[in-house]
Amino acid sequence: MKRWQDWVNLILGAWLVVSPWILSFSGSAAATWNAVIVGVIFALLSLLALLESKPWEEWSELIVAIWLLVSPWALGFSSLSTATWNAVLVAVVVGALALTAVNQETAKTA
Repeated sequence: MKRWQDWVNLILGAWLVVSPWILSFSGSAAATWNAVIVGVIFALLSLLALLESKPWEEWSELIVAIWLLVSPWALGFSSLSTATWNAVLVAVVVGALALTAVNQETAKTA
């Protein structure tokens, strides 16, 4: 059985792609493109991990999650509270799940 974290991250990636329209922040190009691009990256990394899990996929998710966490300030859409909270919450969950998966893999090999 594949790790449940990869399934959750796949769903969160899909959520990010549609969230600008559901949460009504699609008027901000920076917030919208960031959510769509990061969502696609999360979905692709999760699909790769579901096909054949490699440690680099989890580390990549963690790096992209860190970007998502700082992106509202880096891209200048932090004044849009819905877009900011969406980015921060998804980043924290994906990052935590990636770290959990890495720890599980480390425990298996130790």
